[in-house]
Amino acid sequence: MSRGFFVTGTDTGVGKTRVSAGLIAVLRQQGLRVAGMKPVASGCAATPAGLRNDDALALIGASGGDWPYEWVNPYAFAPPIAPHLAAADVGSTIRFAVIEQAFGQLAAQSDCVVVEGVGGWRVPLGPDGDVADLAMGLQLPVVLVVGLRLGCLNHAALTAADIRRCGLPLAGWVGNAIETGFERLDDNLKALGDSLAAPCLGVVRHAAAVTPASVARDLRAPPIGS
Repeated sequence: MSRGFFVTGTDTGVGKTRVSAGLIAVLRQQGLRVAGMKPVASGCAATPAGLRNDDALALIGASGGDWPYEWVNPYAFAPPIAPHLAAADVGSTIRFAVIEQAFGQLAAQSDCVVVEGVGGWRVPLGPDGDVADLAMGLQLPVVLVVGLRLGCLNHAALTAADIRRCGLPLAGWVGNAIETGFERLDDNLKALGDSLAAPCLGVVRHAAAVTPASVARDLRAPPIGS
């Protein structure tokens, strides 16, 4: 297993970036040099330096590193659509070898790399496979972000089962409160704990504004190499 974690979610918009940045902050508090990585991102803004993605920039900010943007986010696409479609629209192909090379460069200059996936666990990326295939290629233990809303029990159980089917360790899961007033929160958290059979690394509270440091207060990091 590589030194780091692959952060995936039960769906898109469940708070992977928030949790990834918080996890980076926790690891940095342990004295580690941590790199964040967003291998594939759609919904990027045009800048004088090229396309830039808010999630990737958030991970760079949380890590405090000075790595080249292209290492952190090798594939950036403007439209906020499925990445394999965005790539096809501009005549590009997402190749895992490119991502693995960038990951190796980050890993060589850090103690740990936190890689944030795109969308959910089975989002297609192109001819090389989907997000799950990418995680398998990087050989990283997985942290699952569960968006705490109606339906999360089913989505979390299905995702966790497929992570294990892929032969990757489920290092832990994080509940992220993406809605206010989610009914029976404690009962749902207990059900998640019972069904996922993996450590709960924290429950991130709902807040209008969050920082990596504030999220870190709600998290603990699994052991590196778990």
